[in-house]
Amino acid sequence: MNGETVIIYREEQMFAGWLRWLVNISMIAAALLSVFALRKEFSGQNPPDTPELILAITAGIGVPILIVVLFFFLKLETEVRPDGLYLRYIPFHNHFRKFAPDDFRECYARQYKPIREYGGWGIRCGLFGMGRAYNVSGNKGVQLVFNNGKKLLIGSQRAEELEQAIRSIIRTV
Repeated sequence: MNGETVIIYREEQMFAGWLRWLVNISMIAAALLSVFALRKEFSGQNPPDTPELILAITAGIGVPILIVVLFFFLKLETEVRPDGLYLRYIPFHNHFRKFAPDDFRECYARQYKPIREYGGWGIRCGLFGMGRAYNVSGNKGVQLVFNNGKKLLIGSQRAEELEQAIRSIIRTV
């Protein structure tokens, strides 16, 4: 095979459109409120110290803009290859994280409650022993239980297909 990577399954997911709009509008509103608050705070006074002004601008305007940009680039990439399951949560992971198929004890598609079980979407640590979750939207995914008892839920818009792909590499190893 001349060095090509064989990909059995691939899925790219981004946050749902409504959630991205909600975050973007909220952050733009926060930045605008900060501008008005800064204008009121510093009007009629002697010019503020430069470090104080820089901190105020960064906190009030820079952070919301950073969050908007971050939400624009957030993406979960899931690949199943013959040698394992690969996950990458952009921009937090530069490289794929590999999970070896011989480390899996269980694998099944399931519906879950993102807020109740994991506190929302993203790279999440579940509540009450639910394990870790990588998700961006929806309420379906594949639950993995590792030989050491740790759990990982991978959110997917095609959970049954992802489960079958993972099962196919478990059988071949």
